Amino acid sequence: MWLGPEEVLLAGALWVTERANPFFLLQRRRGHGKGGGLTGLLVGTLDVVLDSSARVAPYRILHQTQDSQVYWAVACGSSRKEITKHWEWLENNLLQTLSIFDNEEDITTFVKGKIHGIIAEENKNEQPQSEEDPGKFKEAELKMRKQFGMPEVEKLVNYYSCSYWKGRVPRQGWLYLTVNHLCFYSFLLGKEVTLVIQWVDVTQLEKNATLLFPECIKVSTRDSELYFSMFLNINETFKLMEQLANIAMRQLLDNESFLQDKSLPKPRRPLKNISALKRDLDARAKNECYRATFRLPKDECLDGHTDCTLWTPFNKMHIPGQMFVSNNYICFASRAEEACHLIIPLREVTIVEKADSSSVLPSPLSISTKSKMTFFFANLKDRDFLVQRISDFLQRTPSKKPCGIDKEWKWNAADPSSEEVPELPSSSPLAVSPTSALSHRPVSFCAGQVPTASQGLLKLFRRNSEELSGPKGAKEKMKEESWNIHFFEYGRGMCMYRTAKTRELVQKGIPENLRGELWLLFSGAWNEMVTHPGYYADLVEKSMGRYNLATEEIERDLHRSMPEHPAFQNELGIAALRRVLTAYAFRNPTIGYCQAMNIVTSVLLLYCNEEEAFWLLVALCERMLPDYYNTRVVGALVDQGIFEELTREYLPQLSEKMQDLGVISTISLSWFLTLFLSVMPFESAVVIVDCFFYEGIKFILQVSLAILDANMEKLLQCCDEGEAMTILGRYLDNVVNRQSVSPPIPHLHALLTSGDDPPLEIDIFELIKTSYEKFGNLKADDIEQMRFKQRLKVIQSLEDTAKKSVVRAVSGDIGFTMEELEELYVVFKAKYLMSCYWGNNRAAAARRDQSLPYLEQYRIDMEQFKELFISLTPWACGAHTPVLAGRLFRLLDENRDSLINFKEFVTGMSGMYHGDLTEKLKVLYKLHLPPALNPEETESALEATSYFTEDVTTEVSPFVSELDICLHCESQALVKIEDKGRRNENGPEKEEKGTSPQDYRYYLRMWAKEKENKKETIKDLPKMSQEQFIELCKTLYNMFSEDPVEQELYHAIATVASLLLRIGEVGKKFSNRPTRKSEDCKANSAQDPVSEEESPTSEQSQNSAVEQQPQADHEDKGSVDAQPEKTQQENQTLGDGSGEGQGSPLQLLSDDETKDDMSMSSYSMVSTGSLQCEDIADDTVLVGCEGSSAAARYGSTIDTDWSISFEQILASMLTETALVNYFEKKVNILQKIKDQKKVERQFSSSSDYELSSVSG
Repeated sequence: MWLGPEEVLLAGALWVTERANPFFLLQRRRGHGKGGGLTGLLVGTLDVVLDSSARVAPYRILHQTQDSQVYWAVACGSSRKEITKHWEWLENNLLQTLSIFDNEEDITTFVKGKIHGIIAEENKNEQPQSEEDPGKFKEAELKMRKQFGMPEVEKLVNYYSCSYWKGRVPRQGWLYLTVNHLCFYSFLLGKEVTLVIQWVDVTQLEKNATLLFPECIKVSTRDSELYFSMFLNINETFKLMEQLANIAMRQLLDNESFLQDKSLPKPRRPLKNISALKRDLDARAKNECYRATFRLPKDECLDGHTDCTLWTPFNKMHIPGQMFVSNNYICFASRAEEACHLIIPLREVTIVEKADSSSVLPSPLSISTKSKMTFFFANLKDRDFLVQRISDFLQRTPSKKPCGIDKEWKWNAADPSSEEVPELPSSSPLAVSPTSALSHRPVSFCAGQVPTASQGLLKLFRRNSEELSGPKGAKEKMKEESWNIHFFEYGRGMCMYRTAKTRELVQKGIPENLRGELWLLFSGAWNEMVTHPGYYADLVEKSMGRYNLATEEIERDLHRSMPEHPAFQNELGIAALRRVLTAYAFRNPTIGYCQAMNIVTSVLLLYCNEEEAFWLLVALCERMLPDYYNTRVVGALVDQGIFEELTREYLPQLSEKMQDLGVISTISLSWFLTLFLSVMPFESAVVIVDCFFYEGIKFILQVSLAILDANMEKLLQCCDEGEAMTILGRYLDNVVNRQSVSPPIPHLHALLTSGDDPPLEIDIFELIKTSYEKFGNLKADDIEQMRFKQRLKVIQSLEDTAKKSVVRAVSGDIGFTMEELEELYVVFKAKYLMSCYWGNNRAAAARRDQSLPYLEQYRIDMEQFKELFISLTPWACGAHTPVLAGRLFRLLDENRDSLINFKEFVTGMSGMYHGDLTEKLKVLYKLHLPPALNPEETESALEATSYFTEDVTTEVSPFVSELDICLHCESQALVKIEDKGRRNENGPEKEEKGTSPQDYRYYLRMWAKEKENKKETIKDLPKMSQEQFIELCKTLYNMFSEDPVEQELYHAIATVASLLLRIGEVGKKFSNRPTRKSEDCKANSAQDPVSEEESPTSEQSQNSAVEQQPQADHEDKGSVDAQPEKTQQENQTLGDGSGEGQGSPLQLLSDDETKDDMSMSSYSMVSTGSLQCEDIADDTVLVGCEGSSAAARYGSTIDTDWSISFEQILASMLTETALVNYFEKKVNILQKIKDQKKVERQFSSSSDYELSSVSG
């Protein structure tokens, strides 16, 4: 490639000049190519350690002038071919022009200008897709592709200098992190280390420091543990590795492959050596953290953040922190975690203005909202730019607000009578829902259905309770008053200041009237609801009346959702629950419906209207509890792993005992999936939900730890899992909420686990207080870090489980061992995944349906199958191998969807590796019959007829007599008669058995017979036509070309093929005259009865028949007289073939005569072992196949009446020891798999540069 001219001071250092002229030098790097010696080793080591560009481009061209000591590099190349092309261009186009110049400076200026012009022209023609990447980074990407054989679609994210510890010796080299692989290369004094690991194979990533490895990164796979150290910035490297491994886990979990974000803003200044992909991943990490901190929708992208201070009117202070600006929100987080959080939706903003600066408030910014709140930010570094960005976003924000709920909350709080729900009076501030505010009527989604309630079901089904007027009612009113005061001081709605005071109020329990409103605010569901008006109603309308697996499961669970609560003992509550769950199943088909969603949703419906409950469910499933409610409850298993880790850290005594009992895995799923709603009394569990919506999963974990801590002594004395579960069950049943104003709801779990002793009641608020005191130091960031670590473990564990279940499912019918099947599964899955990220389209990812059984989830197409077949098959056929692979694919693809699963794949492989000669030949035979054989392929058999000898005959060879055919026919007739006899004998027995239902043995026998009938026998195989037989011969010739004993194999197959062609001719003759010589047949068969297996399809039977009755028929005799020379040639051929095969008694000619006549023919045939079938001469293939040569002479048409059966092919093959040995030879597939893994990534790229770099 041409280079922008760079100055080179020492042209001779480490380089060897190969060509020179007055203006240019062509140089090669020392040590590259042949030889090099010690100097080459040292130079190679320096290039790797210093990351020299000479690693990827060991050739260069320098420009020089005679009197100057300065050289200019103008081109480099990875191969001699590439650099020679540049050299020739310079000689042809520049040398003559440069000789005209007098001034050397002018020469250099002209050359530099010319080279810059060439580069500009090349860049203009190239796609400007990676222009953002700096030149140094592009060079590193080229090195990575050349070194590891990666295609162009494999993108490099970043690369780092580090040491890989091989044993106790560090190998200094370079670590390349690509989207799908971790690669390392080192070259030290001739010792080369190359590592390539797929991210999907990584089971653990750890950053630790030990005595042996100072501050290193440990990468674990199923097979090995790798240690990397001596990083310049280990934290940045580790964070990037985590991100890439996480993307790979996502791919395994839900097919969500990596797609680069093209909408990223360009950097304001060029970033040195940072790729666009690295920027993309950094932006993703920041976005995820930003969304998680402020509970924002999943599509919100952070634009930027800056340090500032926020004036907080409630304590008259300037709180230092950071302002975050995104497309739709301005957020603030204080440096002190609990001081203040603020979220300002841009849809609420009315005025953004710059206030006057002062010594007290430098660079202040004022933001006013529709709810009459004003926020003052100060100490902004780049205030003008920030205001401009906010103005830009405000212009894009829809001016019309979908629903003015924030204002209505305030009005409703002051004047409950202002609600517009005439039929359902209530004092709830949320009684006006977005739907009713817009339409002023209750919404009915489906004609004939119970109308949707416009408020929480609890208010509709609240029973008259004396609690409301008693001490509990007074306590409830005090809570409401506390929250009203808080709203007055800190604001209400989305723009509320969230402080430690807010958390204290949540811990004391949210009043029932405010519960729905605050759940929506703290979870962030409110933002999604007001920005998607009418979304839920449309979804309900589309989903109602449609049925699938999810809706069936929903119907089954509807009446199990809080059946003890009156709200779900009637159709109103059940219908609302049905609509919300069905709407969500249609919104998110990947989750659909999962058990436990019904319990959580029923509680949400008690406090919110349907639309609000729907958006809360969205927030739960998609943000707050990610991956909890998919088919494999991965998220819950991940948090279970975190819980176990925290138990080891905080309760080490109990941890070991719990592991022994296996309790944690049992309890945590029921606790986490239903947020304690299924294991605690409802009044208590709902307080847990209050805190969960404010704190997230951190709170669930700390309460779980507090429960274990409270029961530690009893649990340590447990003997088994059942006892431990009983202790925890009783404890949770007696967690009470003495402040609840709702009448107690019977708790089914409590009834089942109640014991004889009077229960000790535990106050829920005391439990929450204890959990904060003992375990409140848990950090959300730490939990996210732990989630990543556990996700690797859980997903890899699930993949291992899937592998074992698939292997168990297929092992019964396949000849491979369990170890071989597991290795094949790994290779099969890797090929599927490779198509997902290296394929030109994403169709492969779409093929995987998570709802299918494990066996059906990974399926490959024909191209992928061909790659696997070529590397694993024991039947290598050279250039013919892909053709054979295509046929096997069509044979295995029974449902014709152009995809095969793992079972079909190993069935095909097993047919080639296992079983006896008959089974292997049966597979080969089927590969040359439809549907494996395409009609297009058989057309080539027409051309193949010209390979045969040109002698013409229309008669059958005299050496295969009528007796052979009669014997064969009679044996088949006898078998048929026997079968018929058996059926007649069994007939009365069947009738007799049918009248005796008590005789179960009859049914067992019938079942066994049915099973047997399914197994295919060689009699079931159809006959093969002449063109199909020719294709089979071509395959066999190709198959033997690389074998050590190919001479013997060629000789054997020529003999067998010649014989089979004549047998086919005889069969054709007989099929035209089926009644001929029937009496002779009967007489002969009476003298020498034979079974079908011993019928004269083998050469020995035919030869003995020839001895018994030579040339008995007059027509045959006539044909012999007509062509005596041909008969003699046939005698020699048959005598040679049978004599060499199994020592047949037929010796019509002496050995010397046979040798003299046949040696040239046979050896000229076998001497073409390395050729394809098409290259073999006329006298070398299928000697003596007269019938087809006749067809060739008369217009090259295939004889359609000619056919051969599998039994005849098998019998003929058995006569040749070489063929028997070839097909019964054992091949180790594990070695093939090992070899395949070594080369599976050695793909060449489509670009010329890449091809030349690989070859060079």
